[in-house]
Amino acid sequence: MTSRRPRRYERRGTILVLVALISVPLIGIVAFAVDYGHLMKVRCDLQRYADCAALAAVQDLVPNETGYQDLAAVRTTARSYVTQNLGAGFTVLDSDIEMGRFDPTTIYSQVTLLNSGIFDTVRVKLRRDSSANSKVPLFFAKVFGIDDSDVVASGTAVLQKGRYILPGADVLPFAVSKNEWNSLSPGDELVVYGDGRVEDGSGGTVPGNWGTLDIGSTNNSTSDLGNQIVNGLEQADLSALNSDGRIPTDEYIDAQSSTWMQADPGISAGMKGYVRQVHGQTRIIPLYEAMSVSGGDNLEYKITQWGVVKVIDSSWNGAQNISVKVQKAYVYEGDLRPNPSLNGNDDLISGAYTSPALVE
Repeated sequence: MTSRRPRRYERRGTILVLVALISVPLIGIVAFAVDYGHLMKVRCDLQRYADCAALAAVQDLVPNETGYQDLAAVRTTARSYVTQNLGAGFTVLDSDIEMGRFDPTTIYSQVTLLNSGIFDTVRVKLRRDSSANSKVPLFFAKVFGIDDSDVVASGTAVLQKGRYILPGADVLPFAVSKNEWNSLSPGDELVVYGDGRVEDGSGGTVPGNWGTLDIGSTNNSTSDLGNQIVNGLEQADLSALNSDGRIPTDEYIDAQSSTWMQADPGISAGMKGYVRQVHGQTRIIPLYEAMSVSGGDNLEYKITQWGVVKVIDSSWNGAQNISVKVQKAYVYEGDLRPNPSLNGNDDLISGAYTSPALVE
């Protein structure tokens, strides 16, 4: 009987053919992943510096006592900020520093600049393309004949107008037990954790828990909550509460009246960037007297008071170690009002401006 020779080598040859066939698309995937990540990093850096340059430069648009605006100073400030962060060799074209007066009807869409009246807007564009600073070189994509790519980022900042109304409420939408609040003295610290735990300044666990309050529409997104932390309440938040029957008017929240609001347990890691922006600043937090739980994680808090705190620090080292440390100040007894909308022209104070704001 003649034995058959094993076909191991034939199978090995087949595998080599398959590897050869899939190697090209695999290289393409690697090229895309590495080069795309590199381009995103460059773009994020340019975006950050464009935003900051616009915020710094727009403040130079505040007119002097005679109404004069030094536009040259605006350009100098924008370029100075870019130079400090990207080096003296980075070029900002004259055409990439735009100034004008924003059209209120487009402020929350694609901002249109008007070339009349008192300028209140600066748009700074930073580019790495054939026009300035050279294109961004790529790595693996060169295998496919793509050596580089354009990257452009733009930041737009406006001067907010002074108004004859109370300022909007700056909030930290984390509901804390009123009993715990009352047990603290002004200056005492409180640490709230991502899993709902609460500790006093000495590290001792205190009774109860806390949650992220939906001040506005139910199930607010992380970006909605983050916007409240950084920029304060908006009219849409109060309108949603009023529409849901939780407050009697959409003009303000009465800090001395009780109301039930929905909440989510703990705090998500997505809040990190927002909370860190307000380190060292004061915020108003809701204090709850009672809570109800339905349908698993569906929480409702009965808010009966609001307290002013200073945001001391925060930690974001994994889900179990997310924490925000605040310091008690005093009980807030005024009305919580929304920040004025940029597209409104009511109650403006001529020639008066407040803090600048990014709009694009």
